[in-house]
Amino acid sequence: MSAWSVLTVAVLVLAGVVAGIIGTAGGITSLVAYPALLAVGLPPFAANVTNSVALLGSGASSAFRAREQLRDHPTTIRRWLPLTVGASTAGAVLLVVTPAHLFDRIVPFLVLAGGALLLLQPVLDRRRRRAPTGATAPTGAAAPTGAAAPTGTGAAVPSIAGVGLYNGYFGAGAGVLMIAVLLLTGEPDLPRANAVKNVLLLAADLVPAVVFAVSGHVVWSAALALGAGAVVGGLIGPTVAGRVPHGVLRIAIAGCSVALAVYLFVTVG
Repeated sequence: MSAWSVLTVAVLVLAGVVAGIIGTAGGITSLVAYPALLAVGLPPFAANVTNSVALLGSGASSAFRAREQLRDHPTTIRRWLPLTVGASTAGAVLLVVTPAHLFDRIVPFLVLAGGALLLLQPVLDRRRRRAPTGATAPTGAAAPTGAAAPTGTGAAVPSIAGVGLYNGYFGAGAGVLMIAVLLLTGEPDLPRANAVKNVLLLAADLVPAVVFAVSGHVVWSAALALGAGAVVGGLIGPTVAGRVPHGVLRIAIAGCSVALAVYLFVTVG
């Protein structure tokens, strides 16, 4: 990075800003940030761990904005926080202890999965809006027995554990997956599910960030530039994202993810 550090920093800051704006609009930030790290010369493994550390600031701002929505609904956070953090930590450890070339071979499939999730997001949103929400209770009142409320039975535990594991190992699209799981397991309100997701994934990202930092694979100059841009993008995102057609943005990013996956297939293979 030293030979062209000014250009590299500019590219990463800009990518961070765009990623932060996309995250505000409900998109997948890593599908912008991760390719930017590859573009400036980081190998896939180093780009992945650097990306995870760099986007902590963006996640923190999202979680901070969610606090008002969750003030009267702490139960879901208490229920799923230990499981999500534990599974995400396991995913981070798995990433660090397995050979880097194994991740290099898996990452094209993960990038494709992230792009597919982005394209499917409108379908998931429509299904969530049609989902029955049960009886409407007054604000702050306890849900009646049998009403839609998150449960710890059935598919909920393995589903949330699976999302946490994926989040620690790679992470792109984990937010979309977490929202889907929360809504399918009983959380009837989409904005609140998004707020719960923000808090769960911020907490789940903290220990993996420490694991990655200790591992010595984080490229700190890149992480700082990307992270600074992401914080700025998160702050200006609500203004900018409202003026950009979300459908166009979604398709463009998904198309870039497919192109990136093909590139990775070719270069790794």
